Amino acid sequence: MAERAALEELVKLQGERVRGLKQQKASADLIEEEVGKLLKLKAQLGPDESKQKFVLKTPKDFDIAGNFDPMIPDAECLKIMCEILSSLQIGDFLVKVNDRRILDGMFAICGVSDSKFRTICSSVDKLDKVSWEEVKNEMVGEKGLAPEVADRIGDYVQQHGGVSLVEQLLQDPKLSQNKQALEGLGDLKLLFEYLTLFGIDDKISFDLSLARGLDYYTGVIYEAVLLQTPAQAGEEPLGVGSVAAGGRYDGLVGMFDPKGRKVPCVGLSIGVERIFSIVEQRLEALEEKVRTTETQVLVASAQKKLLEERLKLVSELWDAGIKAELLYKKNPKLLNQLQYCEEAGIPLVAIIGEQELKDGVIKLRSVTSREEVNVRREDLVEEIKRRTGQPLCIC
Repeated sequence: MAERAALEELVKLQGERVRGLKQQKASADLIEEEVGKLLKLKAQLGPDESKQKFVLKTPKDFDIAGNFDPMIPDAECLKIMCEILSSLQIGDFLVKVNDRRILDGMFAICGVSDSKFRTICSSVDKLDKVSWEEVKNEMVGEKGLAPEVADRIGDYVQQHGGVSLVEQLLQDPKLSQNKQALEGLGDLKLLFEYLTLFGIDDKISFDLSLARGLDYYTGVIYEAVLLQTPAQAGEEPLGVGSVAAGGRYDGLVGMFDPKGRKVPCVGLSIGVERIFSIVEQRLEALEEKVRTTETQVLVASAQKKLLEERLKLVSELWDAGIKAELLYKKNPKLLNQLQYCEEAGIPLVAIIGEQELKDGVIKLRSVTSREEVNVRREDLVEEIKRRTGQPLCIC
């Protein structure tokens, strides 16, 4: 029990270290190294028998005989990634793919020892940021790799393309003799067939320099990057790195199963913070505010003791499908209500006052232009829909 408690404390401390590094935006290499240590500690810890057991389940169509085709869910994940990034309208993007087994095989035939695998991978993964000469100098000068081994690696990792590159490497006299590399290339060829059927093969590039998450990925790995475009007026050049990533990690879940059963897994993640930074930068360049709500109109009052009237009107708007809200104070000041709209990016204000109630109208105010017009109450819904681009009611 004492040994387990000590391991649990180490897992806790290592987890805090990983979270701290992420908050500090430490280098990807350092974070990856510390995540690897965390996973190893968790594997040593094993399951807690005192807690309720859970059953690991594999897909119904998976069987040991090998009838399960892992490239179908891999292709589906890439399809989902492309759909998400396209819908966000953050610019043109490219999804780079590789395979852990191809990397293993490539380094083996080039003469990289197992002890140098991780550190050489971290150098290769920098090729999207620095030149090959800089990467080679780091591998040879700082990490002790023989120059001729580095040159052999360079012949491979500077290549990228589509299924034609996969087919070319399948005929490579050295790489095709490595069992792991051959398996990875075979699966990538099949993956590209599925990506073509899904209509996204033009968004995917086979990139031999992609080397990420190698502590846990076992097969296909991928990451999405924005294609650099000339900065528009007022914009700084974007340098956010990858905006989405994922891969296959068949060995990870089984580490926590007492029986060591194989559970095939594939997944992806979206870089929400990085995407927010892109959107915010572009909106700032266009001098547009970032809307923090979908509310189309705020129901406001010009005088005190009009809470009931505000509630009646907001209910009418809700019933008509208008996204409306009101402040919860009983007697909010009109200026405070208008300031709230400006801060939240609400485009319209429907103002109720004593005179408006007598005249049977609502004062509709545009927050950006500050223009105000009186609209008959029965016409208010149609006017709001017209201004917000919603379909009008044809009666």
